[in-house]
Amino acid sequence: MAADEPVIEIHIPLVPGVGVPVDEYQFPWIFEVEGYLTDLEEEGDLEVVGDGDELDDEYVFYIGGATEAHLVAVAARVAALPSVPAGAYGILTTEDAPAGTGTRVDLDG
Repeated sequence: MAADEPVIEIHIPLVPGVGVPVDEYQFPWIFEVEGYLTDLEEEGDLEVVGDGDELDDEYVFYIGGATEAHLVAVAARVAALPSVPAGAYGILTTEDAPAGTGTRVDLDG
């Protein structure tokens, strides 16, 4: 993937999962999103760009390898997964741009 191709950062508030017992990992939705994106990548639908990161009070996933419109549509589907906390948003950017810079995109539809 070229450094100037579109990437969307999917920012999700780092909120514990609903009903997760205190003695268990509090963010199981991270694994659900990772699995969802990996499946799409294996189908050739997009490219997962690097690992997810904790950034401030959010967890951020990075995807590219498709048009901006397609990346936004995938990010919106991620935000709509039942276990994902409310308040997710996207940032359209490029792979070589610093994290968190770009155009903010509402994913709530």
